[in-house]
Amino acid sequence: MSNPAVKIEKVETILVDLPTIRPHQLAMTTMSGQTLMIVRIRTSDGTVGIGEGATIGGLAYGPESPEGMKLAIDTYMSPILMQADPDRIGETMSLIGRSVQGNNFAKCAIETALLDSFGRRKGLSISDLFGGRQHERLPVAWTLASGDTGRDIAEAEEMLSRRRHNIFKLKIGKGDPKANIAHVAAIKHALGDKASIRVDVNQAWSEATASACLPLLKDAGVDLIEQPVAYKNLGGLARLARETSVAIMADESLQGPETAFIVARAEAADVFALKILQSGGLFAAAKVAAIAEAAGIGLYGGTMLEAGVATAAAAQLFATFPRIEWGTELFGPLLLTEEILEHPLDYAEFSLGVPTGPGLGVSIDESQLSRFRRDRQERGVHVMPRLKTGS
Repeated sequence: MSNPAVKIEKVETILVDLPTIRPHQLAMTTMSGQTLMIVRIRTSDGTVGIGEGATIGGLAYGPESPEGMKLAIDTYMSPILMQADPDRIGETMSLIGRSVQGNNFAKCAIETALLDSFGRRKGLSISDLFGGRQHERLPVAWTLASGDTGRDIAEAEEMLSRRRHNIFKLKIGKGDPKANIAHVAAIKHALGDKASIRVDVNQAWSEATASACLPLLKDAGVDLIEQPVAYKNLGGLARLARETSVAIMADESLQGPETAFIVARAEAADVFALKILQSGGLFAAAKVAAIAEAAGIGLYGGTMLEAGVATAAAAQLFATFPRIEWGTELFGPLLLTEEILEHPLDYAEFSLGVPTGPGLGVSIDESQLSRFRRDRQERGVHVMPRLKTGS
């Protein structure tokens, strides 16, 4: 490696536990809070780059957890970073990739912090580093996950009246499929043409169940069906995609560029749920997007219910794509009762404004970080959540 004028002096990882506005139901778990793994990389010129790792329900969703991300970074990645040139991000991530297998979420958090640091030093946004943004705002979906039809309709109507969301996704992998589809149909009937309705099965159905349910979902007015079968069942996913005119979206089947190529080659999806954490970083996510574009597959900007740092990182990348036909679901910060950014992200007019300024374009609120960091609470300092105001 080179001998840079600017060197990495410190790599810090922090676990942050935040409450959510309501329980968030998925096929594999119900979330009642969110844990973030925040990483900060400080360089010798005083620049601090930040990154974030988060997952859905700890280890219930996949093989990484915030605690595991912290351990992987502290034990295996930090020694490599301390010898790295912070301006040679590709080289650094290649070295980490050769020494650390898997751990896509942890790698993404590190890469984000390096990109943020580099952008701040050069006075460039992360969008600038990826060729410049083509969108100033990105459409944002909202997940209706209370499980109660009346409550979900009321929540959707409120979002529409506030002009915050007009795309809604429902988690339908848990419980009786036909009852869940009736729940979806009732919501679509109530909202009519005012909103797009999508569903996420979270891999919960067999191929036979999914095949039987596809016509019902079409009749219910659903626009998009996400990961109806297990992520390894690409043959089944491809057969389902051929059966229906409703778009089928791959999510858990996408674990980076290699798997994206396999899914595209199998013609197993009409849409890719693009997630920077699941892909292994912004560079890898950009490759997934390029594979989708080459294969004629639509893009949807996915989320791991991240807070503001990773949401800003995803928005910076997604804004550089010529088309993101299915919008995004970068609503993670809105699911939390507490804000960790100095200035909250801009949600308005059914969209998210892409942050401006160098790097990520956002900064952490140090008082909030101190208040909710796990090691502070473990020392016996207990805090009460306060209600989020505004949007």
